[in-house]
Amino acid sequence: MTSTLDAVGSDARGRTTPVRPPRGRQKARSRAHTRRSLARAVPLVPAIGLLVVFLVGPILSSFYGSFTNMSLTGSSAASAQWVGLQNYIDLFKSPDFPVSVWLTLVFLIGSAVIGQNVVGMVLALLMRNGSRWVGALVSTFVVGAWVLPEIVAAFASYAFFSQHGTLNAILAGFGVTGPSWLFAFPMLSIILANTWRGAAFSMLVYSAALQEVPPEITEAAEVDGANGVKRFFLVTLPMIRRSISTNLMLITLQTLSVFTLIYVMTGGGPGNKSMTLPVLAYQEAFKFSELGYGTAIATILLLVGAVFAIVYVRALKTEVD
Repeated sequence: MTSTLDAVGSDARGRTTPVRPPRGRQKARSRAHTRRSLARAVPLVPAIGLLVVFLVGPILSSFYGSFTNMSLTGSSAASAQWVGLQNYIDLFKSPDFPVSVWLTLVFLIGSAVIGQNVVGMVLALLMRNGSRWVGALVSTFVVGAWVLPEIVAAFASYAFFSQHGTLNAILAGFGVTGPSWLFAFPMLSIILANTWRGAAFSMLVYSAALQEVPPEITEAAEVDGANGVKRFFLVTLPMIRRSISTNLMLITLQTLSVFTLIYVMTGGGPGNKSMTLPVLAYQEAFKFSELGYGTAIATILLLVGAVFAIVYVRALKTEVD
């Protein structure tokens, strides 16, 4: 009772009000809270150090290099000089840059936002509602593509879409002469290849999300007369929207950095018809030896990924709130 009375007081009208503890006690509590926070942060120090060394350090080094004339050969290779914004000015004046930005967006929307997202959802529904042999077939062709090393998947895709490859052999069996896909339709080829390789991740995310949908809710919608399509769009999708946003964020950031698949299949060609930003950065930095200029392209790509990440994180935060 005494401690309770010490913690309250009364104002001029006789109302009970809390009494603040003495300043010395407040400072002691603040110091104790600081010590506990530091003690909890100690186990995180090695992880933070690794992030600084292997993530923050290379990003800062790359950002600095984009303002220099670093190169693989010549005097700039030994002692790079500060050139300020010149690399970015040359980049925005280059006719290849807007083409690469456009192709990167086409590749991103086609193979990630539409391709992997939609195909992953369809496969998750097939895995949930299909028979056992459907699940075995999906696991073999889709999950198998996902676990393959990227270089192996790239060569498999090249063999499938090449002029004398598997796709044209299948078409020839039906009496159809297929085109040279990698030259006639390079972007379509790499979009389909990346969709094939990455759809398994979306399928696994959506399979887990669909398991969390309460069956009684869909049953209630069925009793109310909603058919399968209406139940999917009006009940299932709204309930897994957070999983959709998370999946979109992950596959978007992953697709922005795809390089090996494109380089093996088309090399950015023919011409610049499949020259996405990662391929352009590689070409400028290592083929033409302009490291500073190539690093400026990589920095732009990093900023584009950061913009997408911020948009998705804000969307997820709004849904949580």
